[in-house]
Amino acid sequence: MATDDTPTPAGPLAPTPSQTVGPFYGYALPFRGGGDVAPLGHPDTITVHGRVYDGVGQPVPDALLEFWQAGPDGATTGVPGSLRRDPVTGAVIGRNGVDFTGFGRVPTDADGHYVLHTLPPGARPGAAPYLAVCLFARGLLHHLYTRIYLPEQVGANAADPVLAALDPRRRATLLATAERERTYRFDIRIQAGDGPDEETVFLDFG
Repeated sequence: MATDDTPTPAGPLAPTPSQTVGPFYGYALPFRGGGDVAPLGHPDTITVHGRVYDGVGQPVPDALLEFWQAGPDGATTGVPGSLRRDPVTGAVIGRNGVDFTGFGRVPTDADGHYVLHTLPPGARPGAAPYLAVCLFARGLLHHLYTRIYLPEQVGANAADPVLAALDPRRRATLLATAERERTYRFDIRIQAGDGPDEETVFLDFG
């Protein structure tokens, strides 16, 4: 008796469930000089640093942060070259130390600390200057987006649509703290600790 080898049409397929986003990226994603976005020796370089904390206030030692920003002139074109490779070995050799690419990738250390050296972001139409941040960390099913606003931009920040939509206590979680000249502190709290206002505001881009 002949058999029909025609494949049976499949029914609707369920989406593949999300997997945690870390900590599986420490081997290949970080690259040398990932936090040195400002050109070497640039006089306008600022330092942004802080810690990433989990829901019980413990530092996350294996998080990964990516940063995107406009240049000081507000341009977002940037220059390619953050991940330059050696043409012979194929190894990542990082930046050339001269061009501003507007992109950084920084892992946290054993104390959950990160450091970024960059140039002050310029304003974009309809928004205050900011650093865009994407956070990858253990236990997250999806990466998280947030922003860092610098305190010197208080006037411009008041008209920023994201900041204007938040009550003052929540807005404060997006503002860096000036520690000394050209150095800022910005901690990220993935979940609420002592209260809901402790959690960093994260953005949903749909």
